[in-house]
Amino acid sequence: MIASVHLADVGFPASLAVLRKAPKPKDVPGLRHAEVAVAAPLGGSALPAPQVGRVGLIAFWEDDAALDRFLDGHRLAQRLGGGWRIRLEPLRAFGAFPGLPADVARPRTVTEDGPAAVLTLGRFKWHRAVPFFRTSRKAELAVVDAPGLAWAMGMARPPFVATCSLWESGHAAAGYAYGPSDAPHQAAIDTDRAKPFHRQEAFIRFRPYDSVGRLEGKNPLPERWLSTA
Repeated sequence: MIASVHLADVGFPASLAVLRKAPKPKDVPGLRHAEVAVAAPLGGSALPAPQVGRVGLIAFWEDDAALDRFLDGHRLAQRLGGGWRIRLEPLRAFGAFPGLPADVARPRTVTEDGPAAVLTLGRFKWHRAVPFFRTSRKAELAVVDAPGLAWAMGMARPPFVATCSLWESGHAAAGYAYGPSDAPHQAAIDTDRAKPFHRQEAFIRFRPYDSVGRLEGKNPLPERWLSTA
């Protein structure tokens, strides 16, 4: 299994068409699961504002060939083609989510410590929405100053919510995720474990191995990372 993240500024009218529904595995050969969402930068304010017309696709695929076929002929791929996309190889996962194989490694420690991409995926319980956003807001504000962070973006199509972040190393990503007990992200984890926000959730670390396109004139993945990833 591999994953891909696609982000593009398509404009408001076209974004409505993208967000209407995500591709389904029955309609796209080799697709395991997909989600579409509105995108918003993390850490810029207490309440991140969605970027009008910026949409994202997060997808799990059987292999690179399946993603290649999607890119070559699917209408959604064409709509997102003017933006940025990244391919990701899973290294470890916590939790469960549709399309995520059960055989992805679960131990917190990963021997490979090169550049890392992290996806957090959730489908929140509506009655826990307000506490979730209140708690996660503090963690999102803190991420901008986290050592080793290169880039971070949030995505949402409630009840689906996600973040995608790029880190200098897996050690840096873990340092933010599992930092001191009084750190905002660890506090959010503790609150969730005491009374879960989500009915489905997963935290997945990946090795980024291909990055194509631009957002706001640049590729979010530092070019030097691909030679070391």
